[in-house]
Amino acid sequence: MRTLIAAGLAVVLLAGCSGPGQENAPSAPPLVSVSQTPSETPSETPSVTPSSGSKLAETLCVRMDAALVKSTLAVPVANIQPETPPVDFGIPTYDVCQLTLSTAANGPVLKVETSVLPATKATLAATQKAYAATKKEPAKPALLGDGGYGTSTFVVFLLDGRLYRITGPKATLAKYVVLGQDAINQAPGLPEPALLITRQDCERGSSAAENVMGGPPMVRRDGETTLGDPVCGWVTSTNVLYTSVRRTPQAKALMVPIRKAATSQSLPLGDEGYVDTATGRTTIRVGDDKIVELVPLPARAINPDLMTQFALAMAQLYTH
Repeated sequence: MRTLIAAGLAVVLLAGCSGPGQENAPSAPPLVSVSQTPSETPSETPSVTPSSGSKLAETLCVRMDAALVKSTLAVPVANIQPETPPVDFGIPTYDVCQLTLSTAANGPVLKVETSVLPATKATLAATQKAYAATKKEPAKPALLGDGGYGTSTFVVFLLDGRLYRITGPKATLAKYVVLGQDAINQAPGLPEPALLITRQDCERGSSAAENVMGGPPMVRRDGETTLGDPVCGWVTSTNVLYTSVRRTPQAKALMVPIRKAATSQSLPLGDEGYVDTATGRTTIRVGDDKIVELVPLPARAINPDLMTQFALAMAQLYTH
């Protein structure tokens, strides 16, 4: 079953679909490897960033060598963020944990991500192709696990049927390979990603979500933003549908190009709402500082009536 799921994911990716941050390498760049010389300093468990005392989940961030992270990235701290960050929705979709790398409130972070569905070498190759299409910094292969690639700000690799992605501040690929190797060393024994992580208030949209996606989800990922707004997500091997919120004082201005787009269809929700008939993306403004987004991936033409029904089902969660 895991093989079939992974194969389906690879097919979609190879067809050119990509979620946020998908990576790719040029045709024949040099390989990057890392010496396995032991660290000169004892292993240090990351400490917890002060918070309300929530219980930490068993993640790679909890296990990673904080001293190695600090020395590799030349940062003063490497503290676990106790609150679970929102899932990185895309194809593939990743669960996320974070290490804060500064004592400043909005300082840099190191994200350590694990694919929620099984992956293969074909999946890895497809994410490389998707990244190449972004025309960002060219990626190079990295000798990690069952294959990988990266740049000066991230590394992606395949290990035991899952994709892992580590992203953070600008450094070098070699340094991200060091961090990737530490993740590989710490990964054995970690629990498998849960299939269902849900919140009751997201269930109001499940039936409409299945209509948009063409079937039930394989994985559910609900949570909340750092500001406490609900995040609801439905995931299969071929597509994703999720809802989230942006808080910005520029909400009215950001709606202008959406309102003027030839493919925008008005919705009677919030202060103004639109479904893009070309991509399926639905955007609703609530007040002067809140934008609600309902996003199908891959972006594609979807029956606007289906997205409208989904938006109506979810509206009360975000517009009250």
